[in-house]
Amino acid sequence: MLLLSLSLLASLHLLFSNEGRLVRSVHYDPNEVTAHKKLGSSSYYYYYPGVPKSDGHPESLQRSGTSWQTGCSVAPESRFDCGRDRLLSQEECEERGCCYAPLPGSAGPPWCFYPAPYPGYTMGRLTPSERGQTATLTRASPSYLPKDVSTLSLEVMNETPGCFHVVLKDPSSQRYEVPLPAGRPQTEAFQDQDALYTTEYQHDPFGFVVRRKSSGRVLLNTTVAPLLFADQYLQLSTALASSLVSGLGEHYTPLVLDLNWTSLTLWNRDMAPHADANLYGSHPFYIVQEEDGLAHGVFLLNSNAIEVTLQPTPALTWVSTGGILDLYIFLGPDPQSVIRQYLQIIGYPMMPPYWSLGFHLCRWGYATTNATRMVAQRMHSANLPMDVQWNDLDYADKRRVFTFDPLRFGDLPEMVQEFHKEGMKYILILDPGISSTSPPGTYPPFEDGVKRDVFLKNATGQILIGKVWPGPTAFPDFTNPEAWQWWEDCIRGFYSKVPVDGLWIDMNEPSSFVQGSVEGCPDSELEKPPYTPRVVGGQLNSGTICMSAQQKLSSHYNLHNLYGLTEAYATHSALMRIRGKRPFVLSRSSFPGIGRFSGVWTGDVRSDWEQLRFSIPAVLQFSLFGVPLVGADICGFGGNTTEELCVRWMQLGAFYPFMRNHNDKPNAPQEPYVFGQKAQAAMRSALNLRYSLLPFLYTLFHHAHTSADTVARPLFMEFPTDPNCRTIDRQFLWGSSLLISPVLEQGAVELSAYVPAGTWYQLHNGQPFPSSGQYVQLPAPLETINVHVREGHIIPQQEPALTTAASRRNSFFLTVALSTGGWAWGDLFWDDGDSLMTFETQNYCYVNFTAEQALSGKSGSGSVNQ
Repeated sequence: MLLLSLSLLASLHLLFSNEGRLVRSVHYDPNEVTAHKKLGSSSYYYYYPGVPKSDGHPESLQRSGTSWQTGCSVAPESRFDCGRDRLLSQEECEERGCCYAPLPGSAGPPWCFYPAPYPGYTMGRLTPSERGQTATLTRASPSYLPKDVSTLSLEVMNETPGCFHVVLKDPSSQRYEVPLPAGRPQTEAFQDQDALYTTEYQHDPFGFVVRRKSSGRVLLNTTVAPLLFADQYLQLSTALASSLVSGLGEHYTPLVLDLNWTSLTLWNRDMAPHADANLYGSHPFYIVQEEDGLAHGVFLLNSNAIEVTLQPTPALTWVSTGGILDLYIFLGPDPQSVIRQYLQIIGYPMMPPYWSLGFHLCRWGYATTNATRMVAQRMHSANLPMDVQWNDLDYADKRRVFTFDPLRFGDLPEMVQEFHKEGMKYILILDPGISSTSPPGTYPPFEDGVKRDVFLKNATGQILIGKVWPGPTAFPDFTNPEAWQWWEDCIRGFYSKVPVDGLWIDMNEPSSFVQGSVEGCPDSELEKPPYTPRVVGGQLNSGTICMSAQQKLSSHYNLHNLYGLTEAYATHSALMRIRGKRPFVLSRSSFPGIGRFSGVWTGDVRSDWEQLRFSIPAVLQFSLFGVPLVGADICGFGGNTTEELCVRWMQLGAFYPFMRNHNDKPNAPQEPYVFGQKAQAAMRSALNLRYSLLPFLYTLFHHAHTSADTVARPLFMEFPTDPNCRTIDRQFLWGSSLLISPVLEQGAVELSAYVPAGTWYQLHNGQPFPSSGQYVQLPAPLETINVHVREGHIIPQQEPALTTAASRRNSFFLTVALSTGGWAWGDLFWDDGDSLMTFETQNYCYVNFTAEQALSGKSGSGSVNQ
């Protein structure tokens, strides 16, 4: 067998002997790995890099002299950090067997980095298992990490032709593993030749490579840096196939991430969106656009605190503070297929009620029922469509959930009934924190929760008390089935008085105004682990509860990022059973799979033009994460808006899948009716346009629910081979048919917009624009948002009205955009908009439309068949 020694020193071409065999050193490219002998019939490869014989300890690399020096000749952009867990001196770095080479004036590349190769795990032979193949990984001596795990179990599974699954765990110790939804597709039986990928394994030190079979392109290559696995520190690096990476939310970033030594932390936190901060949700999934228009995705199923480092190699490093390494690789091959494959793992999104696609209006500061009534009355008096009136915590008695203030909101039940008679809906906020200091006998949610043992406990087994809006609070444990029933009982009791149409679950990271608890947290490795990712506040329990808090399934250290997801599940299930209709839930905190139960909004955005612009990539990222029902607070939540900003935000917001204007208490009013007549006219036009398009939008949600299609769609997903579309996040699509190009700059009356190749028609006047794939200047006066219909598509529409209850009774019409070949296609999904499982029970109407140009040859004329 010929053994190849891999070196990062491109210019070195030495011949030397290794156990009597001739070994040639070659240039090492982290994106290219040469396969060696195939063993038997399994697609199973070993690599034997030229690691000098040693005792396996990092210090042995120093003793091997030439190899250590050779391994340190690494281009700065290809260095992998050896001191990620803590800051190291040169002596400490070299004690780890790593290279130390300062780069004055450079803040990006690490000074302490791994040589190539670096001792790690040794892989045993792959053997068949029930789900795939397994192997044992062993270390000859411990790594530099505390509580290092010396033996790992590797399991690899060919889930489907387009999905490869790798699991690394400690076989001797039970560690927390995130459960997947029940009922997901099982591993498919398929022939090897049908797989879109090939896999290869490096024996010592262990690593694996995943290639795209059709091109041989390396999609993952974990041999670029060592695998580390300790009790509270798991690290895995990989080369990337391109620099076009999206995902890894929730962060305040462009759609395509910056790979210039960027660190992204996944740890749910109550934090208003801004750069370089961990925000409300955690989504350890990314999608990579490959150079030829293909795409692939990677999902790390892990709920612990995670830091992801992106570097310009291009490469990526995952570091998790617990759990296991449970990795899914999705081969696509196109971007939409990647998302579909991802959602086959985490679950397809729920079908929202039709009315929830209308306009929602909310403010913290509607202090009475009369003030709330007046908002809805003024909206409709101004001929401004609105479906849903909301209340923030103003409604609650002493800010305690499941109550309403007897003076200011004493007639809340009557107000809700009035809204219903007018064809409107009503939603209010429901925080998870339950007041713990009410006088005995006055607050059943807490007292009943204590009896039923549903609250999180501290390390000593007592109910953990944090502090939120009502003061001292206990937190339900939504991993406890008894808590689900208690939560449903609380909602049912409140609903019997106030028949809400949906629930807004906020503060569910969970957020707490004291660090950990009112009594602090114990001094333990859960509260202060050996490594803490870069989180706002510097500690995992900053702005939330103690990591040592105990839940039914595990410690909060393992479950923190799942809190919002588990609450969304409990709330969705409760509403479904109580109302017997399609639930509406809106959550701030999120984790993969939340789209099955809830929509999401992007939190406390500021009223400024930058946040307006960044709301587009935020919405598009949630589309990639399987949460199509998403939007930002229109006109901004924090600070005072301006008339122009609010008009432009309403125009953009008319094309958020979820459309809500929400405002903070101290700010100037921003309801549409408070502005001048010209601004109101522009907002009315945007609202009427949205309401006319609701049949089309609802059909897109049907396809998202049944086929994992995206609703708000990045251009690169629809035009993956167009290089101009790769990074666009100032425009977006609805489905494949509508191109939305909003104004995002103050004072602008025109904008530069990219129009992909083909003929596009202005939606408002049918004006055609043939494009070769080019940027154009579009007029955009204050009353205008540019929307184009793609050739070959039919858009089902309906005459708008002030509510969806009224608009659904209006006549339909079709906008037909004939292709250059004289044809067009469209579809419509229609049901009652509110009942459960209409698709599954076949209680719906589905219409296909086709159009062909008439023999007269007149542009735009045609016949429509259904």
